Amino acid sequence: MILDATTAHETAEKLMQIKAIKLQPKEPFTWASGWKSPIYCDNRITLSYPELRNFLKKSLAEALKKLHPGAEVIAGVATGAIAMGALVADELQLPFVYVRPEPKKHGRQNQIEGELPAKSKVVVVEDLISTGGSSLKVVNVLRDSGADVQGMLALFTYAFRIAEQNFAEANLDLHTLSDYPHLLEALRKSGDLDPETFKTLITWREDPSVWQA
Repeated sequence: MILDATTAHETAEKLMQIKAIKLQPKEPFTWASGWKSPIYCDNRITLSYPELRNFLKKSLAEALKKLHPGAEVIAGVATGAIAMGALVADELQLPFVYVRPEPKKHGRQNQIEGELPAKSKVVVVEDLISTGGSSLKVVNVLRDSGADVQGMLALFTYAFRIAEQNFAEANLDLHTLSDYPHLLEALRKSGDLDPETFKTLITWREDPSVWQA
């Protein structure tokens, strides 16, 4: 669920301005899941733009205060959301931890990095949601550690139905600054998108698991 339409439009437009949105309908990207995609949203690029970085940080922090006023710890998802999660935690003056996809193979073999007291009320910060699978694995790690996960905030979601189902099954609220429908609208308004590519972007989202260029 987006926080509000104004923020969703502004975020989408800002991502386009820094070219964080990559379109390759004829030479699609391959995701880790194996899915082919005509679009790629690289939110890591936002870290290189101080004004945008600050906008995202403050937007997430304000949303977190309203949605989860009792939050005690911010958790970032490695690696994409470590920096943004730390920025939000600093803005709110809250402790920060991050969660690896799997435990380290050496040293203390930690999967959760940082101090996380038992029963802490945690809000997870993520950069991007596709199916939600990898993000929810982090939630499970935190829950297994004894944390009380209050919800998740992310910069962007493709808003796939499977993601909605996965978050519902995990009994976890997800809020994002922007999403795929608002990005499509921003792309359409930009005038830089030809009709064929626009149709491709709509068709792809209907069933990305079987889409081919």
